[in-house]
Amino acid sequence: MTLIIGITGGIGSGKSAVTDRFARMGITVVDADLAARVVVEPGRPALRAIAGHFGAGILQPDGSLDRAALRRIVFAEPAQRQWLEQLTHPLIGEEIRAQLAASHSPYTILSSPLLLESSSQRQLAELVVVVDVPEEVQLERTMSRDANDEAQVRRIMAAQLSRQERLALADIVVDNSGPLAALDEIVAELHKEFLQRAEQQRR
Repeated sequence: MTLIIGITGGIGSGKSAVTDRFARMGITVVDADLAARVVVEPGRPALRAIAGHFGAGILQPDGSLDRAALRRIVFAEPAQRQWLEQLTHPLIGEEIRAQLAASHSPYTILSSPLLLESSSQRQLAELVVVVDVPEEVQLERTMSRDANDEAQVRRIMAAQLSRQERLALADIVVDNSGPLAALDEIVAELHKEFLQRAEQQRR
């Protein structure tokens, strides 16, 4: 398996802006959020279990998961979030490992909002990159992007590690509070460093 670099950050930190730049350089990005969508696709056992537990109200008319409706429930009721995580996290882990194993790029990015909360995901990454912005920026970006109200965004932020905890666990911190042009330079430099690390690992 290639060198695996974990990238994480709080909601609204711009993690996708960073991973998109690695992808444009030809690096495989395994996205835990996309893996989470795969395991609850129509016809999958997990979706049947979720609908059985929460009711048909969390399904779209086409039978797919209404993620916004489910999010409102689980971030308002911690016990329901715990039930959902116990069901889906092992399945998501299997999907992530399968995608990592299939990667053929010089190194591979594992992008996950819960990289540091999930010991099984953290163990997969040899380096942890935290994409960081002030909490007020997280709030503003998420509210404008997802049309969520402030209380909902704050509940999501409260369910994640605090900014201080993430920074304390980071091997590398990417400050994403500046312009996108600055991000281009930061990612280009990291790309060079990761290629060197991957080459040393292969020796």
